[in-house]
Amino acid sequence: MEAVLYICHGSRVQEASAQAISFVKKCMETNEFQGIQEYSFLELSEPAIEEGFRNCVEKGATIIHIIPVLLLTAAHAKKDIPEVLEKLSIKYPHVQIKYGRPIGVHPQMVEIVADKIRNTSLYQETNEEILVILVGRGSSDPDVKQDLGKIASLIEKRVERITVEDCYLTAAQPSFEEALQIAEHSTYRHVLVIPYLLFTGILMKSMEKTINKIKSTDKEYVLAPYLGYDPLIAGILKERVDEMMVGNEYALITG
Repeated sequence: MEAVLYICHGSRVQEASAQAISFVKKCMETNEFQGIQEYSFLELSEPAIEEGFRNCVEKGATIIHIIPVLLLTAAHAKKDIPEVLEKLSIKYPHVQIKYGRPIGVHPQMVEIVADKIRNTSLYQETNEEILVILVGRGSSDPDVKQDLGKIASLIEKRVERITVEDCYLTAAQPSFEEALQIAEHSTYRHVLVIPYLLFTGILMKSMEKTINKIKSTDKEYVLAPYLGYDPLIAGILKERVDEMMVGNEYALITG
């Protein structure tokens, strides 16, 4: 029997974990997969990967398709999750593990952010150019900066009257604080901050505090909501499941 195990990042903020569970359950309902489906978290939340995996096995799974519910491909996807799966492959040698791709650079993600920009009151109520700051979680992995930079460039091409700059909350440059300083000294009067985050959490609260520290009299700063559930994202995760069903998995892990 086959199973799909979704792995979310996890958060110390209970609301974020609850949002992730709700998000994955909606994806489960819409992906048309007929086998076992479970969810888990890499860190900070329950159930852990090991528990979610065990639940699949106890329900009779002999092939488990792993879906990392991560926006970009970084150390979590390349190292942290595979390390856990390697240990599980030894513990459950009779179970075949197929590891899928994160969401990554995808045209639907570009469309989601483009629509979010167009639907803000800031964009609709002014005809002036707007500076959009696209904020990623950040990583020391250079692929993260490269991929979010691509997404920023594609968004800029899809929406009129905007310039998009990417920045990061941790471990990459420019930092969010540096991006705000650049915005403050720019000629733009309207600055829209887009958190490239799936759920709420400590990072969202930190961004709000940082923006509130700016005492600008001639600029308008608006913090947009995090991405949250979107049918288009559910469609991407379904793509990732379908890829593995036809043998196009990111990696095959066996004991």
